[in-house]
Amino acid sequence: MLLSIIIVNYNVRYFVEQCILSVARSKGIPLEEVEVFVVDNHSSDHSVSHLRHCFPASFPLRVEVIANRQNLGFGRANNQALHQVTGKYVLFLNPDTILTEDTLHEVLQAAESHPEAGVFGVKMLQSDGSFAKESRRGLPTPWTAFCRMTGLGNLFPKTRLFGNYYMQFLDLTQFTPIDIVSGAFMLGEREKLLKMEGFDEDYFMYGEDIDLSYRLLQAGFHNFYVPTPILHYKGESTRKYTYRYVHVFYQAMFIFFKKHFHRSAIWLSVPIRLAILLKAFLSLIPLPFRAIRNYLNPASAHPSPHILYLGRSGTAVRELAARHGIHIDILDADATSLPEGHLTKGIDLKPYLIIAYDTADFPFRFILNRFETAPTGKRHIGLFHPDAQLLVTGKRIFT
Repeated sequence: MLLSIIIVNYNVRYFVEQCILSVARSKGIPLEEVEVFVVDNHSSDHSVSHLRHCFPASFPLRVEVIANRQNLGFGRANNQALHQVTGKYVLFLNPDTILTEDTLHEVLQAAESHPEAGVFGVKMLQSDGSFAKESRRGLPTPWTAFCRMTGLGNLFPKTRLFGNYYMQFLDLTQFTPIDIVSGAFMLGEREKLLKMEGFDEDYFMYGEDIDLSYRLLQAGFHNFYVPTPILHYKGESTRKYTYRYVHVFYQAMFIFFKKHFHRSAIWLSVPIRLAILLKAFLSLIPLPFRAIRNYLNPASAHPSPHILYLGRSGTAVRELAARHGIHIDILDADATSLPEGHLTKGIDLKPYLIIAYDTADFPFRFILNRFETAPTGKRHIGLFHPDAQLLVTGKRIFT
């Protein structure tokens, strides 16, 4: 087996479905040499039965669903599958990601060319086409963490001295060594990952990717950034802006700092801890106000988006829109007939929050390239899967 993909799921069955569908469109690699393991962390949305129904034995990829009876956390669930997969390479992949048709081919080519590598990451794009800074991160040494927590990194993002956390001084278009690879897309050789014993299970969620990347560096390997794009809905697979999220996220920072840098940086221990606590406190302040607003005005939590649909399945989209009471305008087009600059000219985009592409008519690479190169303001990528009758807008999913 060439490649094993591990996806950890918790109550995001439609994101997982969409993610696997994008994997199945991969070119340049034999699909019979790709296996997908979905580890379900005791979801309550019928994810297990849904995914087993969507991906039977006749599906082009082997899709294995592991059903846990409790939420094991991100690292432990990934490790669970890591000991069962058979691929030469293993890809840890978030469920809220979309790969282009070329992603796996390009990253595997890089892996074959760099046997000295630990893990590889990619250029992650957010749903508005902007670059996700988490795609490349520097080692969070006490100084780097201090600059990040105190805001110095935001003031001087292009400098190595203050802005090393997100490494924004590097060229986005160049293949380059980096320190930390995001767990949203992390590919490495199975034997090396097993030698490192996978993720540290002391982390429940967040921080595991930083820890594993750092341990690979300590072992003498090099981590790399491959400038091939994927779409990452950035956290839609986890419930952010909750008290639990803030607690788990900042607790992970304490674990990493204590494990790797506490003894060697006593002089920065107190400032770092104070900065983490302050950052956590500031993150908690808006939560009660947001909860009150959503209680008084439930529609504000899930506003109905105004969508422009591009594709040939207009009838199906109209029926779906009618079922959910959403406003969709339809432009009958495909990748060959749509104007090159459709996001900047020729179409009035002002009324629309979502530009939804029919995945039967547009390659994922086409969609991401257009959004990445054409500023669209606050407009976001939507995807309509006609066979699954599934419309994903990032914030909301319609079926």
